[in-house]
Amino acid sequence: QVQLVESGGGLVQAGGSLRLSCAASGSIFGTNTMGWFRQAPGKQRELVASIASSGSTVYADSVKGRFTISRDNAKNTVYLQMNSLKPEDTAVYYCNRVNVRVRVTWGQGTQVTVSS
Repeated sequence: QVQLVESGGGLVQAGGSLRLSCAASGSIFGTNTMGWFRQAPGKQRELVASIASSGSTVYADSVKGRFTISRDNAKNTVYLQMNSLKPEDTAVYYCNRVNVRVRVTWGQGTQVTVSS
């Protein structure tokens, strides 16, 4: 069974940067579009960035211009470079396939906390 392990979160001041990594224990990328999601306390999980097998990317308006998603298929790893962080970016961040019909079990996520 494929497992997802997110890492790289932490506590950072507003305006700072973090780089998140998501490593899969097996090959789950293939032709699947991968995404980074986040869930803030009391809110639903939301998709913030996605990357297709072609390399094309899509970002939520709230992170556009600040976050960059990338993938390394050979390493079964997806990255999220987060710059100019804001307090509203505070959340637990997860990765998974974007297509809900082929999602794998969610990992534990990585906590990102941005102080003002």
